[in-house]
Amino acid sequence: MPGGVRAASAREIAAVLADASLEEIDALAERYSEDPRKQVRHAVEAALRRRDKELAERNRVDDMYRMQLELGGEGLVVGVDEVGRGAIAGPLTVGAVVLPPNPHVWGLNDSKQLTPARREGIAAQIAEVAIAIGIAHVEPASIDAVGMACSLRMAMTQAIADTGVEPDCVLIDGNPVHVHPKEKTIVKGDARIAAIAAASIVAKVTRDAIMIGYDSEYPEYHLAECKGYGSQAHIKAIKEHGLSPIHRVSFCGNFLETPSLF
Repeated sequence: MPGGVRAASAREIAAVLADASLEEIDALAERYSEDPRKQVRHAVEAALRRRDKELAERNRVDDMYRMQLELGGEGLVVGVDEVGRGAIAGPLTVGAVVLPPNPHVWGLNDSKQLTPARREGIAAQIAEVAIAIGIAHVEPASIDAVGMACSLRMAMTQAIADTGVEPDCVLIDGNPVHVHPKEKTIVKGDARIAAIAAASIVAKVTRDAIMIGYDSEYPEYHLAECKGYGSQAHIKAIKEHGLSPIHRVSFCGNFLETPSLF
């Protein structure tokens, strides 16, 4: 239109809707709801579907914080979770995290439900907002010496202490472990409690980085891919090369006639 403002093309409107934040979608959808162009109508519908999905996700995370408040109270609540219990190489790792009530860390979930890239991003958010973070590892030789149950108690005790806070409540994923007088345990807590989910993510990201580092020392065991768990390729490598110093000998007896070969 001569001297006027050029009307936005359907492609431009679709791009705006695709990039809109959750808070912007409703206003934009209303603005373009009567646009007759098919590309715009599809873009509005897609934006509204994305809004509904994001709202459902935020409600899920809000529920995790709500349940944490119900079970842990308003004081300092430490969430605790482990990673690597079932691995045959590498450490057992425990994370302990204290989250503030706000801001919420969107995307919190059981670390196993997240892609590696998503875990890394959420771990960075946790590091920014957490009141305290503790990490503890039990190495393979110690696991072999004292067993998994004792190793788990050791690591959880150390991780809670590593936060540097005196908790009003300790919420732990799984069954009772008796590591703290203010302990409460919740089955599947890593998917239900915000601080436990955060602990599972921190522990997973930390341990994965360790195993990726070990891959350069022991490349024949495919540790960057399997993270020390008993994948087919990992077990095949053990049968061909024997055990490395980071293998849990007590976990590998089924794979070798003489399990300790390093």
